Amino acid sequence: MSSSIVVPVIDVHSNNFKELWPAMVVAIKTSSFIAIDTELSGLGNRKSLLAESIEDRYKAICHAARSRSILSLGIACYKKLDQKPPDSYLVQVYNLTLLCSEEYIIEPQSVQFLVQHGFDFNKQYGSGIPYCKGNNKGGSDDRGVHIRTLFTELLRARKALVLHNGLIDMAFLYQSFYAHLPERLATFTADLSEMFPAGIYDTKYVTEFELRLTASYLEYAYKKCKLENSRSVTSGSAGPHVHLEFCQYAGDLSTYVDYRQCPAVTSIEGHTDVCQRFSAFGWCPNGTKCPLSHDTDLIILQDEKCKDEKRKKRKRRREKKGASDIAEDCSTFDGTPKDKIPNMEADEEEAAGDQMEAHEKSRTDGNSRMDDGWDTKTDDEEENGVGEETNPGDSAASAGEGTGVRSAESNAEAKKKADAGSHRAGFDAHMTGYIFAYSCALLKKEAEPGPVGADAESEESWLPVCVNKIYLSGKAAPLNVVKSTFAKSSKAHVQKMEMVWGKCNSFSLSIAQ
Repeated sequence: MSSSIVVPVIDVHSNNFKELWPAMVVAIKTSSFIAIDTELSGLGNRKSLLAESIEDRYKAICHAARSRSILSLGIACYKKLDQKPPDSYLVQVYNLTLLCSEEYIIEPQSVQFLVQHGFDFNKQYGSGIPYCKGNNKGGSDDRGVHIRTLFTELLRARKALVLHNGLIDMAFLYQSFYAHLPERLATFTADLSEMFPAGIYDTKYVTEFELRLTASYLEYAYKKCKLENSRSVTSGSAGPHVHLEFCQYAGDLSTYVDYRQCPAVTSIEGHTDVCQRFSAFGWCPNGTKCPLSHDTDLIILQDEKCKDEKRKKRKRRREKKGASDIAEDCSTFDGTPKDKIPNMEADEEEAAGDQMEAHEKSRTDGNSRMDDGWDTKTDDEEENGVGEETNPGDSAASAGEGTGVRSAESNAEAKKKADAGSHRAGFDAHMTGYIFAYSCALLKKEAEPGPVGADAESEESWLPVCVNKIYLSGKAAPLNVVKSTFAKSSKAHVQKMEMVWGKCNSFSLSIAQ
């Protein structure tokens, strides 16, 4: 089973934003990939977000992004460590509390849900980092200590961007920190393809279509990947083994850190009262009042037990019939409990409800996402994920990364201070990054050997089969983030690119159109 560890999440607000700015910029620039998550003030009409037409869905998302706001932004910077075992990363996690300076809609259900899960609205309105949405309103987005400037630094870093069920996130990020969203989906995807040349990766798509997990909401996927990785390490197998290290924070920096406890996976023995709706979707309409268990660890172990029993039954049937040549059933939901609802079979209202909690819960997904069950990434009772392989004290401090030395006493203090309510966006970004790191290690191991040495580093493409594929709820195919020959980039985007990359790059973009 996995070990229990603590994940440090740096709390960023208006009072310490300037102080933490240099460390955040260095973390972004030196990262190998960046995982992001958001908490939103609402999403509007859920049924519109699940429209059959993808173009209609996009219009509904645009309306939500223009009329609602981002309340909290999670950024997890994963830096691959060269002088360590393969797939070792230094992880820095930031949770930014934001406050839109313009009028915006905040939905009662969102407020209620977020409050129930520890979101502090007093803190948001008292010390949220201010920002204005849409096109730049006075001043330049590439100067000064502003959240829009930080987004510009993210673009300039040209790192792979990782999200979970990320279409809504991408639209809100674009509208909030970049420019007014274009009217057409094709224009939006054309802009995104140029904004993130290293690629956008959606771990919802990865877990659903590549890893083919029984369920793919964020917390389930994270704990499942963590458990499998831990088993691989414990058994001494050849891999893949993902190893994480965390910066050590001392002095004044330590006062900005909230430590997220990641308890070890428990045993399944004596527990069978699992809520099947939560098991499938990561969300239950009864919330904390549900009499059944929402324990994601228990759900995973029960799924594995049922899957193992099913395999044994198939084996006995084959032996009995002498049909050893019968292929094993490869269904995505193979091995799930007989009364468990497959996560691909949610009706529209169920899906909308799940998504609501997703983005409201901070993707409960901490951000509402469009997902088979509207992908709720975490559960009301489950805000404690499963931890990583290494202890936070294992990593050495890196220059410019705001690190220090933490003593054994401060480690104990950190565990006491472990926060299970707030900083969901930051911790969810961390979980998203972990799923991606594990998926890269696992799928690359299964793939053909690639180039070695310098060529391998220069041709790093993470997950080629998943790049620029955004999950679409209820659809058999993803949204491809590409620039079509029939679509032009938006004018606002071309102007932005001139600011971000310089006139030469902007000129080349204009010529391409």
